Amino acid sequence: MSVQVDIEKKLGSFHLRVKFEAGDEVLALLGASGCGKSMTLKCIAGIVKPDRGRIVVDDEVLFDSEKNINLSPQVRHTGLMFQNYALFPNMNVLENIRAGTRRERKTESNATREARVKKVMETFGLLSLARHLPSQLSGGQQQRTALARILVSRPSILLLDEPFSALDSHLRFRLEQEVREVMEEFGKSVILVSHNRDEVYRLSDKIAVMDNGRIVTCGDKKDVFHNPRTRHAAILTGYKNISKYRMLPDGRIEATDWGLTLESSQKTSKEGYIGIRMHGISDGEGQEGNVFLFNVLEELENPFSFTIMLQPDGKTDTRPLGWELTKEEWHRLRAPKVKVLLSDEELLILDH
Repeated sequence: MSVQVDIEKKLGSFHLRVKFEAGDEVLALLGASGCGKSMTLKCIAGIVKPDRGRIVVDDEVLFDSEKNINLSPQVRHTGLMFQNYALFPNMNVLENIRAGTRRERKTESNATREARVKKVMETFGLLSLARHLPSQLSGGQQQRTALARILVSRPSILLLDEPFSALDSHLRFRLEQEVREVMEEFGKSVILVSHNRDEVYRLSDKIAVMDNGRIVTCGDKKDVFHNPRTRHAAILTGYKNISKYRMLPDGRIEATDWGLTLESSQKTSKEGYIGIRMHGISDGEGQEGNVFLFNVLEELENPFSFTIMLQPDGKTDTRPLGWELTKEEWHRLRAPKVKVLLSDEELLILDH
């Protein structure tokens, strides 16, 4: 494995306890603000010292509490890019990127370092901006400068902390493509921190979902999205319809928040949570199984779809379900009451 992390850190009432491994791939730490994602990166980079544990990158021990090893950030060879890019405001683009070669000043000639700086600036399209200060750059140009400064230092691991959070939405998609290319060419471990599920899915190979300082789900990105396993991970991966449930004596499930009794072939506990994605609900006309009559409470028009808010017919004190379907489908089905199917294959049993 290229990176192994097993650490703990207490800060007041917050307790970070994370353990994961990653090879030459992109591992995304997905979670809400304050869950410990950025703290984990800072511990790997050496900015924050864990209370206990071990951090190894490419067989080099960066931190080991038992052996009293704690390498300084300057010798860890980690490339950490902060949310605000942390460019030196009084240095121009060229000088900022040159700063990334400082540690090789005793081992490399000036000509070799300058050739490396020029090559990375050319790669990122920054040669024409060499004399510009950070304040004269757009958000995308600042991001490219920060990435160039990191990569010119030849890091052992790339750590990206919310790399698109400071950008306008219309810039994100294009710059995301550039960052993906950078990560592919880097060819080593990349740890990406984000709270954006779509961004994480597009950029990562593996996802670790974090909650309150712990990793609650970790695996291949497709597996995590298909079966997030916990209620928290389900919310972060896009489940909008989640209800508490309890098992009935006849083996059926009572989804208490929805006011529905469901048949399910899945293995369940006596109680827990059950979820279904909005696009997992389907037209129930002529279907068998978990087919129910719903009142249409509201229809919300999206650019390319409708979100229909549903409540079981005859019930007024239950949590509505959201159903997302194409505009063509809703135009065909539109009515004050609709039959819908909550297929057993689309239902997901979740841990607390």
